[in-house]
Amino acid sequence: MASLALAATACGGSDSGDEADGPVTITWWDTSNATNEAPTYKALVKEFEAAHKDVKVNYVNVPFDQAQNKFDTAAGSKGAPDVLRSEVGWTPAFAKKGFFLPLDGTEALKDQAAFQPSLIEQATYEGKTYGVPFTTDTLALVYNKALFKKAGVEAPGTWDDLKKAAATVKDKTGVDGYWGSTQAYYAQSFLYGEGTDTVDADAKKITVASPAAKKAYGTWQSLFQGKGLHKADTTADAYAHIQEAFVSGKVASIVQGPWEITNFYKGSAFKDKNNLGIATVPAGSTGKAGAPTGGHNLSVYAGSDKAHQEASLKFVKFMTSAKAQETIALKNSTLPTRADAYTAEVKADPGIAGYQSVLSAAQPRPALPEYSSLWAPLDDQLLEIAGGKESLDKGLGDAETAIAKLVPDFSK
Repeated sequence: MASLALAATACGGSDSGDEADGPVTITWWDTSNATNEAPTYKALVKEFEAAHKDVKVNYVNVPFDQAQNKFDTAAGSKGAPDVLRSEVGWTPAFAKKGFFLPLDGTEALKDQAAFQPSLIEQATYEGKTYGVPFTTDTLALVYNKALFKKAGVEAPGTWDDLKKAAATVKDKTGVDGYWGSTQAYYAQSFLYGEGTDTVDADAKKITVASPAAKKAYGTWQSLFQGKGLHKADTTADAYAHIQEAFVSGKVASIVQGPWEITNFYKGSAFKDKNNLGIATVPAGSTGKAGAPTGGHNLSVYAGSDKAHQEASLKFVKFMTSAKAQETIALKNSTLPTRADAYTAEVKADPGIAGYQSVLSAAQPRPALPEYSSLWAPLDDQLLEIAGGKESLDKGLGDAETAIAKLVPDFSK
């Protein structure tokens, strides 16, 4: 019934002939958190409608974990929404299928120069831009300044430094210094630190079991054992356990993204927001640090008629304007995608200011439609490796075999 309701609210295509003499009604599928983020977007929709009397917006909040499949189904049957809040990994996949409208030269991308270049790059597929950056994020080492100060340690620059700091924190404070995640997305920084990735998209080669990748995952594995290093949590609730331990001061540092800023502040350890330390993820043996870039674009459905597309372009331009981006940052504690939205008021939030300072280490994903799906088989194998049920070599070999099925034209 939920699927039928969503299909009924989608007004993409040319099914709205009765709007010829009145406002054009476009449908926006927002995939944000319905409780924490959606109210801000609903308020902005009202502002847009007040300023654009010729356009009405039918706002629909679609659960993030269902949106990709729902849009894929709806677009294939010409019943998709006019605008989608598309996760950056979905953008090239839907562009490849012809579901998204190229935005180059349109009103929506008029301010392209204001956006972080790497974010525009992530919205591009085969030389054309299919989305306007709406929200962005990356991973950082977040730490408890009070615990670090008590232990007399600084934010570590390398993973080896983190091991030493974790041991000192344990000695001086009694709590663990670091708790790592078994999820593949969180292990991505270890790959970047060795100058590699799960695949080399340009060379069409699977690199997840390469010598550099094995070194990266070996470092990742070593951070689950040793003084001050919390053992791997392989339960289904691991994410919640790590988060709770950090916000309550039971562990001094973790790797996390800015989507948790508001939840950090709700924890007893960060009643004083300035106790939240944010640093670039530690570097690997190459001496360079890198973290994955996440976030969402606003994309326009290619199957909508001209009137709906024009109205959608106006809406996308409004929602990604400096003013709207500033409002979203202030209300939702998310990172703006354009430099002119980082106003003094926005940067007064130490969480936002801290994550902005590490954005330079964020690496855009390759414009490979299958790229985001490559983490799924790795999630399974890294869980086995971290839990001691599989050797590193065997686990990465199995991951390589699974990834080969997702990108069959890639060599090993």
